[in-house]
This record gives sequence, C-alpha cells and structure tokens, in this order.
Amino acid sequence: MITEVGPARDRIVRAAAALLAEGGREAVTTRAVGRVAGVQAPTIYRQFGDMRGLLDAAASYRFAAYLHAESSGELTGDPVDDLRRGWDVQVGFGLTNPACHALMYGDPQPGRTPTAARVAADILHHLVLRVAEAGRLRTGVPEATGMLHAAACGVTLALIRADPATRDPDLSARTRQALLATLVSDSVAARALPAAADPVRHAVALRAALPQWATALTDAERALLTEWLDRLAA
Repeated sequence: MITEVGPARDRIVRAAAALLAEGGREAVTTRAVGRVAGVQAPTIYRQFGDMRGLLDAAASYRFAAYLHAESSGELTGDPVDDLRRGWDVQVGFGLTNPACHALMYGDPQPGRTPTAARVAADILHHLVLRVAEAGRLRTGVPEATGMLHAAACGVTLALIRADPATRDPDLSARTRQALLATLVSDSVAARALPAAADPVRHAVALRAALPQWATALTDAERALLTEWLDRLAA
C-alpha cells in the first residue's frame, strides 16, 4: 500500500496540472482529475485534503517544470544579470501559465501563501541578496525584494489582461529597468543619484554578509550592529 502512494500522488498532480493548463481552474474538478489519473475521489482528498491543496500542488508542479525548462539553474558571475533573468523567468511563467499565476497571486489569503509563490519569493530574495553582497544594492534586501516582487506581479497581471493584439511587448523590460535603475548602483540612471547614497550600498552589503560572521560576534554585538545597519540602509 505504501509503495502505491507516491505513484498515485504523482498521477493526480500531473492530471490536475494538465487540466489547469488546458482549461483553467474551473477544469480542475474531482471527477475530471480522477478520470485522468485513474483514481477515486477519496484518494484525491486523502492525498491533498481539499481542492485548494490539489490546486496548490498542481501550480507548484507547473512552476517547477517551467523553471527546469527555462533556466539552467546556474548563476553567472554578474548578480544583476541574474536578477534580470529571474524577473523575466517569473513574468514569462505568468504569461505562459495564466491560470497558475492567478492561483499563486490572484486569490490572496492572510497567513496562507501557495507553495509555488513561496518558492518564487525565495528565488527572488536569493537573487537580490547576491546583488547586496556584491555591494550593488542601494536599499535593504527586504525592501528591494518586496518592490521587485510587487512590480513583477503587477506587470504580469497587466499583460495577461491585455488584448494580445495590443499588448505592449516592452512593458516588462521597461518596468524592470526603471526599477533596477533605482535599486542597483551600476545602472545608467542610478549613476546620476547623489554620492551620499554610496554609504547605503556598503551598509546593505555588510548587512547581507552579517550571518556569515555569526561566530565572530556575541548575540548582543550582532543585534546592535544589525540595528545600526538597518537604520543606514533605510
């Protein structure tokens, strides 16, 4: 019985993901998934609890498959270029999988974040952190991550809603570059910012690297330094 749980779950997730891609959320019903996966409704509920759990698993599966197809998983030597590519991958996923994007971001519930949305946020946070560690971020990592995440989601939603015949193909790239011009030190627009902003970059870089020095400072010293750096970054 135990050996059958894995394959059954995989079949259910794949079936739900295929139905989601082909017909949207409304197509993912217990009956339809059961017919495609070759299981009964009790098996579905036993595996996923409810329909939201199944939809979450299906969206996560589609997101993982898209990442595997679109990204080699290898980071380059330029963290800003990696951040640009991360933006493009996230927006591209939403345009290719609008139903999944809606599941990830279109039905927010306080305290509950779909798995695929958490993975996307973690990837973006890691990319922003690398920019900070390189001393090229002009604000704190949480602030920059939040701004980029909100902008990418908004751009994706705007493009999904737009008529394909009149959709602006450069909207995503222009929005991305405008935001990076403010957040990243080596963009053309950012170089025009006052020199007084440079210490902020160093404070952000030091704050990002602070966890690496966990054993070199006492808890009190680390807390105090963190507070100072956060003030400077803000």
